[in-house]
Amino acid sequence: MNNTNTVSAELGLRLVAPQQTIITLEASFLYSREDPYAVRIVFRVEMEEPVEWTLARDLLSAGIERLEGPGDVTLWPSAGSEDGAPGSVLHIELSSPFGRAHFEAPAGEVSDFLRRTYEIVPAGEEAEHIDVEAGLEDLLRQAS
Repeated sequence: MNNTNTVSAELGLRLVAPQQTIITLEASFLYSREDPYAVRIVFRVEMEEPVEWTLARDLLSAGIERLEGPGDVTLWPSAGSEDGAPGSVLHIELSSPFGRAHFEAPAGEVSDFLRRTYEIVPAGEEAEHIDVEAGLEDLLRQAS
């Protein structure tokens, strides 16, 4: 899906389990102009509800090129060719109090998804798409 406000991509990921067991699964990468700094990844696993993670678009973009993310989300490209170009796999490691998961994503497909997000909200223009007053009103409404 790709319209003037949203971009999505359905990607096949590999979950690298203990003892290097590989489990394939589908994940949706979602981006919205209404939340221009964030990318959501929705994992469909064998549970009633899908598992969703939100991470910074800039973090995902940087992880395509180099090791990024000193926190709950760490990304790095696979070793590439001798010319120093990133490899074909993007490693995504997610950590929470419940555990840690390591995924392998097709770097080219993630890069294509990111390119489409930058077409609807160019880098550096994210703040122009945030309605600060509506956000404050929503926070105040939730607090009362």
